[in-house]
Amino acid sequence: MANMQKFEASSAAFPSAGTIPLRYAFNDFGCTGENISPQVGWKNAPEGTQSFALMVHDPDAPTGGAGFWHWVVVNIPASTSQLPEGAGAMGGEGLPAGAAMIPTDYGIAAYGGPCPPVGDAPHHYNFTVYALKVPKLDLPANATASLTGFMIHMNMLGKADFHGRFGR
Repeated sequence: MANMQKFEASSAAFPSAGTIPLRYAFNDFGCTGENISPQVGWKNAPEGTQSFALMVHDPDAPTGGAGFWHWVVVNIPASTSQLPEGAGAMGGEGLPAGAAMIPTDYGIAAYGGPCPPVGDAPHHYNFTVYALKVPKLDLPANATASLTGFMIHMNMLGKADFHGRFGR
């Protein structure tokens, strides 16, 4: 029987629409966080899910409309239901086997925490987990977050999301 429960994502680190704790903020550009990726979990994936992807985006970033990509993970095995705190560290040792990170707008293939401009209203950070109909995305070695997002959407069975807020 098909899974009739709603696909959901959340974090044990902060409630959806809540404030992201400082430890998860970036540690550069004047920000003083620890740049540790928060735990992200999900449940009730759509039937037929063969892998997952995670994209973390700040739509409020002053980039001329593009927003800012903070974390992109692809090829997360279908047997996975969470990325533990710290999984986004450089090198990807905390990721499940086969998963890979795509370079963010910080220019690194790792988690890059919130760091909005001083004085801006708190920014929204959208954490979206995608259930995919393929076991692995066929991406070029130099794939950008935007190209990755396009390929995710072409192979998506469903998505679940939550967001946090951060300002300074």
